[in-house]
Amino acid sequence: MADKPVTIAQIQEMKNRGEKISMVTGYDYPFARLLDQSGIDMILVGDSVGVVVAGYPNTLPVTVDEMIYHGKAVMRGNSRALVVIDMPFMSYQISIEDAKRQAGRIMQETGATAVKLEGGISMAATIEALVTIGIPVLAHIGLTPQAVNQLGGFRVQREKERLLADAKAVTDAGAFGLVIECVPADIAAEITSSVNIPTIGIGAGPTCDGQVLVLHDLLGLFDRFRPSFVKQYANLGPEIIKALQQYHQEVKDGSFPTEKHSFH
Repeated sequence: MADKPVTIAQIQEMKNRGEKISMVTGYDYPFARLLDQSGIDMILVGDSVGVVVAGYPNTLPVTVDEMIYHGKAVMRGNSRALVVIDMPFMSYQISIEDAKRQAGRIMQETGATAVKLEGGISMAATIEALVTIGIPVLAHIGLTPQAVNQLGGFRVQREKERLLADAKAVTDAGAFGLVIECVPADIAAEITSSVNIPTIGIGAGPTCDGQVLVLHDLLGLFDRFRPSFVKQYANLGPEIIKALQQYHQEVKDGSFPTEKHSFH
């Protein structure tokens, strides 16, 4: 495990030599510390925080202020992983100037390495404008949750020619990497081989250059729904409930606190 911070150049080198890239979402200081110590390559401060932490029905209500708050917390807990922060809904779609202002604020106030925004051809000019002023951008195509209403729900995206065109557009615009979400594995494989930047899959099969999962899905901490592409590596929810129930019972019956937990 490297002690020095992971860089964008190193992420590109991973693709070049065929080394897979690991990415997990993170939203706060304690989990950022755990992610950092685990050796994960990249932490995404995702706008999914709105769903799995704040309890919103989707990502649309999340604000720039909320992303900055969570981004700062993650940066305080992280010393090594490369941190990317999502630009939330309507923080970059209004105009390129507004996108530069909002992305600049996110970078300046959090100290993160890069921002992520959703969209292919339609966002290429915005990506290029951000990269031109020194803001690294991770692009995101396929199922783009901020456009969930337009897409008709959370559905697999199968329009191969559009997806390939989107991938080419964001690559040409200067994105350093590309998240591909909910796309058939064969199409994701073709996209991965067609671009020279790393692809990070989520529900896009095994041939992407890397993978990303939502932390709370991976650890069994979110039970409202679980996408079929998620592998649950632990089921911590029931363990936490069990611990809290034990605490509750010991408070009720007077067995906590004991002398050991008291001052004299």
